[in-house]
Amino acid sequence: MIATSVSAAGVATGHRNALLWAHIAALLFGLTGILGALILADASIITFGRATFAFIALGFVAGLKGTRLLDALTWRNVPVLGLTGTLLAAHWVTFFIAVKVGGVAVATLGFASFPAFIALIDLLFFRERISRSEGLLLLMVTAGLVLVVPTFDLLNEGTVGLIWGLGSGVSFALLAVVNRRHTTHMKALQVAFWQNVVVALLMVPFAFDHLPAIGLHAQDWMYLALLGVFCTGLSQVLFVKSLEGLQARTAGMIIALEPVYAILGAWWLFEDEPSLRMAAGALLVVLATVLGARCKPTPH
Repeated sequence: MIATSVSAAGVATGHRNALLWAHIAALLFGLTGILGALILADASIITFGRATFAFIALGFVAGLKGTRLLDALTWRNVPVLGLTGTLLAAHWVTFFIAVKVGGVAVATLGFASFPAFIALIDLLFFRERISRSEGLLLLMVTAGLVLVVPTFDLLNEGTVGLIWGLGSGVSFALLAVVNRRHTTHMKALQVAFWQNVVVALLMVPFAFDHLPAIGLHAQDWMYLALLGVFCTGLSQVLFVKSLEGLQARTAGMIIALEPVYAILGAWWLFEDEPSLRMAAGALLVVLATVLGARCKPTPH
């Protein structure tokens, strides 16, 4: 009885910690679109700079903690890290294109569709059934996103930005599922470090093709550093770590708070006041996220 009680308490504590990591990651993710809008560069340069600052910061942290990053480079892990790094690069590029084309709110709301894509991937490829409560929460998130769509006209920049945002959501959903199933035997710090290395290497030819023509100011470098260290390195570690105690769909519900933080930040910094329809959609997303966090952990 005592052993069972201790075990149950440990599971509950681990679940609460995972929820905390996911919520902090959501807040940091929410700042990503704002910094992307402030940086005067295209998506390839922002993605390269973000990944470079991130893996430098993560490498420094690994040195302080004594984490052996090279231990993760095994024949089993290298293909997984290459695949997840490629998915992460696709996610970032499409997301920053969405920010530049459609704005912060539209981009982040398009990205927030990824919990639905995670559920769809699990259903189609892994035959995992969606519970009624999870289905209801996904419907609430979807309804919230529909409310904030500016228009369904494909000639509208907001709609085009939303499409890029949805592409960002698809790639992130694939990344979350692969991380959940194939990186749990590695430390979160190792996974985040090598994924960012892969992103930086993939973006080198694109970034250096555009950088001479654009040129970055000191303020842009500062924003890139903030984006890489806090909104990337730290948030990635927390998100991957949260997947140790949460299912991908549950973590996805929590990360869906990102557009709420982004909308509030854009309202404060850019005076981009959300409409009543957008506020109603954001409210649905928040409510779905809170309900999702209250659900009991599912054994896995």
